[in-house]
Amino acid sequence: MTRTATDDGSRLRPLPLDGAALPVRAGQVVHAGRRLGDLVTRRPEGITGHQWSAATREEFDHVVCAADTGRPLFAVVLGAPAPPGSARQRAERMRDAVCAAVELPVLRIESPTLRSAAHGPRIVGYVIDARAYAGPGPSAGQDGDGYDTAVAFRDIVGRLPDGRTGPVNDLGALTRAAAVDAYVSRRLADPIVRGLHVRWRDGAAEGWSWVEVRPGRCLVERVTVREHRFWCGVDAARLAEDLATVAVGERLRALETDEPPLVDRAELRREIRGLRARRDELVGGFAFDHLCVD
Repeated sequence: MTRTATDDGSRLRPLPLDGAALPVRAGQVVHAGRRLGDLVTRRPEGITGHQWSAATREEFDHVVCAADTGRPLFAVVLGAPAPPGSARQRAERMRDAVCAAVELPVLRIESPTLRSAAHGPRIVGYVIDARAYAGPGPSAGQDGDGYDTAVAFRDIVGRLPDGRTGPVNDLGALTRAAAVDAYVSRRLADPIVRGLHVRWRDGAAEGWSWVEVRPGRCLVERVTVREHRFWCGVDAARLAEDLATVAVGERLRALETDEPPLVDRAELRREIRGLRARRDELVGGFAFDHLCVD
């Protein structure tokens, strides 16, 4: 039977299953590289013709749909952030306006290193699993942000890839193991991957991760996670830090052939202190004062 738009007033168009879709996971299927125009049946009220024309050309890296109906559940954008004031940023704002009007949740992950083809399927699968574990939103046994106060998905303990016991849903676990190996082989000055995470009052979550490659010189990655009418199933700020650690691992793989730009440790500490100075703009304040000590 051909799928058609639902008759409940939804402006979202079901997507048919095809060979390019990832296997069904938790009753959901992931489609890659879909334009907003593929998902929306008609222009919503309050959206101008210009906004509509620009927004519908914008592409999502992944769209997650219900496997039984094909109805879009949320979309994912992964890549480097648009330069401020650029035409790309304006197009993204128009896309966001249309998504809000049709109530399509969007997860945006901003990173200069992580890429859709290489990292997207794993990240989307992780979010699907986290949401399935935690439930659709706040409920009994969860705190006000919807996170399980007993054992959150991120904190489930089991056997890690290197044989140790630890959080099995730490996306950065492979990077941490690789950093130890690189230190043993004298490619790193320090085996410990450090990091921090914050949540801004505007809703964005930000994670930093770094490792000391040369004495006093660090490889630093930053990731921003934005949940637009969406919930990741885990703390978005911790997810941002884990994804920054994944990005560090990506850069570590190229150390032998192409050393990435490094940041002086003193400069990194100054940047962390700058983050601390903006604690009034953060949800829950700043919990990493220990990183500001010389």
